[in-house]
Amino acid sequence: MTVAFLTPKRRRAAVALGAVSAGLLVLSACEKPTPLATVTVGSSSVSTEAACYNDGKALADKDIPGCLNKKPEKSISVDPSVDQVRFGVDPEIAEMGWTIFLGGRNAEPEPFKKTYRSIPASAFFSSQMGPAPEKTQVTIVANSGKNVAGIWHFELKKKS
Repeated sequence: MTVAFLTPKRRRAAVALGAVSAGLLVLSACEKPTPLATVTVGSSSVSTEAACYNDGKALADKDIPGCLNKKPEKSISVDPSVDQVRFGVDPEIAEMGWTIFLGGRNAEPEPFKKTYRSIPASAFFSSQMGPAPEKTQVTIVANSGKNVAGIWHFELKKKS
């Protein structure tokens, strides 16, 4: 003779409790994604998470040069003679402020505080001496003017 250890009602409750526990375990192992930055040219756009981000807090000064020198994972093609390059950031980045760096160097004096801006593509491919570059690295840096909180990289490729 077999004895049922759990009634069907208790078995269902145990299975439900196990499923909820497993779900909570999986969720606790996930990292919160970083805010996104997006570059749009015409009808094409690319988005990326931060190369370096500390949940909105200042990055350590020793980490910033390495973060600025990381290679971009996302690229987009532009025609410098006609295209506008549109930059977009999540609202939490806009609240903090953000600037654009070209080739790892600051290209702006003050942080921008809106979620969106548009710049002519020609601004990224002009050269004072010699031929214009075929590609350029554009970096979005979240900062309040004093502390760097996040860094996103993109590469703009000149259409041939």
